[in-house]
Amino acid sequence: MNDWPEGRDGGYGQGSAQPQPEGAQRMRHIQRQQPQQPQQPPQGPPAPRRPAQPVRPSVPPQGAQSHDTYDDYDSGYNTGQVYGTPSGGGQGGPGRPGGGPGGPGDYAPQPTGPAPDWRKRIKVGSIVLASALLVTGVSTYFWADSKVRREVDLAKVIERPKEGDCTTYLIVGSDSREGMSDEEKKKLHTGSAEGKRTDSMMILAKCSSGNTMVSLPRDSDVEIPTFVGSQSGKKYAGTGKRTKLNAAYAEDGPELLVRTVEFNTGLRIDHYAEIGFAGFANIVDSLGGVELDIEQGFKDEKSGADFKAGKQTLNGEQSLAFVRTRYAFAESDLQRTKNQQKFLSALANQAATPSTILNPFKLYPLMGAGLDTLIVDKDMGLYDMGQMFFAMKGVNGGDGVSMNMPISGQRGGNLVWDKAKVQQLVKQIQNDEKVTVRGN
Repeated sequence: MNDWPEGRDGGYGQGSAQPQPEGAQRMRHIQRQQPQQPQQPPQGPPAPRRPAQPVRPSVPPQGAQSHDTYDDYDSGYNTGQVYGTPSGGGQGGPGRPGGGPGGPGDYAPQPTGPAPDWRKRIKVGSIVLASALLVTGVSTYFWADSKVRREVDLAKVIERPKEGDCTTYLIVGSDSREGMSDEEKKKLHTGSAEGKRTDSMMILAKCSSGNTMVSLPRDSDVEIPTFVGSQSGKKYAGTGKRTKLNAAYAEDGPELLVRTVEFNTGLRIDHYAEIGFAGFANIVDSLGGVELDIEQGFKDEKSGADFKAGKQTLNGEQSLAFVRTRYAFAESDLQRTKNQQKFLSALANQAATPSTILNPFKLYPLMGAGLDTLIVDKDMGLYDMGQMFFAMKGVNGGDGVSMNMPISGQRGGNLVWDKAKVQQLVKQIQNDEKVTVRGN
């Protein structure tokens, strides 16, 4: 049924045939009737009334006219179905897949958790990391310290020279075959001699003016002075007899060797470090070999050496042969000491690097291989050992001098030191002066 009246009576119509647009038309007022609720008889006492909640008026957007009322006129659009209003059912509104209130223009913030505190997280992570490193470092220190063999007592050395400004080390390579199997002795060409002797000796002076490494040929002509036996405690008077330097070690071990070096040079030795054949080879192998530039090739059946000139990486067996070879050279002992210096500097240069020290997969095998056979004095700690290796590395890097003890001639096949040069060398080391003396 059509509620609209026929024609244009009363101003109502369905359009105009006039060329001009129609003016505003009056529409019939329609008022929605409210359904009557049946009255219920009162039952019991009346419930307390809740205070009326204030009703928030619906305010249309600024500049837009409300579609809900025009002077008491109900348009029928007050059911919340108007698009773009907070109660609307537009895109993203209730009942829509979007899930949020309102339509596309609604930017109401979604509830989220608190933002992560990255400063706090970084601080906590740093503390945890520092604690782990501290625990690892302390554990490593005590583990390594327990493996060091502090067997040399320098307090038994008598009549010692005055202390100098530099820290001095007497570094000894012995031919000890301790702990080696017959197969290892054969492989390393060490032979099976009993006891141990010094294959190499050198003084390392760690100074602020520059480090100095001085090799002491084992055939050096020296005097064995008065000393106190390291085991017996008896005092043995010196006879003035001159002999080879390595005879002091063979007679009463490290303590007499230190006493003899100090007596013949006038230089005080602060620390002593000794390593045998097996430990030397194991250290090299734990590093994966040592790269060395051999200037001239040589071969020696006794040591097992067979080298060509040029850069090459030596394993433990080859390294031991390199530092022990003497019969392949005209100046047998002097050339061997030069080779020993060169190799030890290269070894320290490769071992004392961040890639080795900070890598537990390299550091622990290296320390395990070296500390088991390394013999030091009772006052030498891990810090002193580290200083020794870094000083050797400095010599290899050009921060210092590497030399043989100055030689002036021979006596009965032994090498005689140049006394004037030795005295000057010792004075420069004691006073922490730049070393200008050069040896053979």
